[in-house]
Amino acid sequence: MLLTDSDKAMLDGAEGPATAAAMDLLVRYGSALDAERLCDVRNVAGTMTQPSPVKAQLVREGGWDKAYAVINLDSDEDLEIPAMRVPTCQLQQSFGPDSEGIAPYPKEMIELQSDAESFYGRKGVNILATCTPYQVGNIPVRGEHVAWMESSAVVYANSVLGARTNCEGTASTGAASLTGRIPCWGNHHDANRRGTHLVEARTPVDGPLEWGMLGYFAGGLVQDERPVVTGELRQPDLLDLKHFGAAAASSGGVEIYHLPGITPEAPTVRAAFGTDPPGAVPYGQRERRAVYDDLNSQGDCADVDFVLLGCPHASLDQVRETAHLLEGRRLHSGTQLWLMVPRALRTTADRNGWTGTIERAGGRVLTDSCPAMSRSAPPGTRVFATDSAKQAHYLPAILGIEAWFGTLQDCVSAALTGRWKGELR
Repeated sequence: MLLTDSDKAMLDGAEGPATAAAMDLLVRYGSALDAERLCDVRNVAGTMTQPSPVKAQLVREGGWDKAYAVINLDSDEDLEIPAMRVPTCQLQQSFGPDSEGIAPYPKEMIELQSDAESFYGRKGVNILATCTPYQVGNIPVRGEHVAWMESSAVVYANSVLGARTNCEGTASTGAASLTGRIPCWGNHHDANRRGTHLVEARTPVDGPLEWGMLGYFAGGLVQDERPVVTGELRQPDLLDLKHFGAAAASSGGVEIYHLPGITPEAPTVRAAFGTDPPGAVPYGQRERRAVYDDLNSQGDCADVDFVLLGCPHASLDQVRETAHLLEGRRLHSGTQLWLMVPRALRTTADRNGWTGTIERAGGRVLTDSCPAMSRSAPPGTRVFATDSAKQAHYLPAILGIEAWFGTLQDCVSAALTGRWKGELR
């Protein structure tokens, strides 16, 4: 792999042993991928503060420097971690202090995470603590090479923002943070960003439920390739595209998609493919019904214990709508509602009075994590309802509970009545 003089200097220890270990990891990683070179990145979204028993043991042995060396740099050396070389943010993590007494999550893990935040904050890590960093100020520009983790964040960065990243891991983002470099392969190259499949929506797609189902269909069809979607698409907003990408990355491994005339790298269908497009795969009423039935195939009991909103983390529009639906009402005595948001947006929701409205109804607005990430739901949960195709896909397997999938309105209705009455309209 071709290294620049700066790469070689970092590898040889000119910027300290931690940076040398980071560059060594990137060289090994790039060689395994047959990458010809590294590329510059100035935006990293990774995980440093996420607590675990393994991390707790490493911290006891050698502090947070030791934990970073082992987990984020794949190094057993005793290293002093310097400040991050490039802008770096922490993605979603485990439940924080606002969940104590609500989520059944170990207090010692919350305390460990708070300690990590203090350490990494001093090292230049911006503790955004959300899977939607683009909602709270981390917005790379079109064409910028970045190193991001988290499937729904990666697909949004590539597709909607036009930035360039593969779905990186804990170690590669840890190394990129100290070097400003990442192997140049996959989505960093033009040829690997072009469409592979054409999907034609032959039924109207409007709103997050419909966009989520279309994304789930597209991901299942293309797996880890790149869908180009046309047809009866109403103008999407951030929420629609967030749900589309998250669903496509769940049923498949989609890291980039194109909506001609909407997403930045696809002014036309031909531009999305770089050549004449293939034949279209239809998404009509039959396919729509099949996706809905599939997402609701893990629910038998209509008694709902738990309603989960905000996956990926909720936008302010979702918080406002939830508050509107709960205004002056009260949740069913046997049902809990959690709305997961970035902490920065929670502050705005507090100021606007939406948090108070939701809490007066018996709901909770929680930050930093989600039940899938923290593997934690209200005690005794057997059946949950969600407006997220991603959570309907993952949470039954993670927690062994039944799932219902529907609109935000369906979910709030279930929280108020304790019964699932959602249906495809």
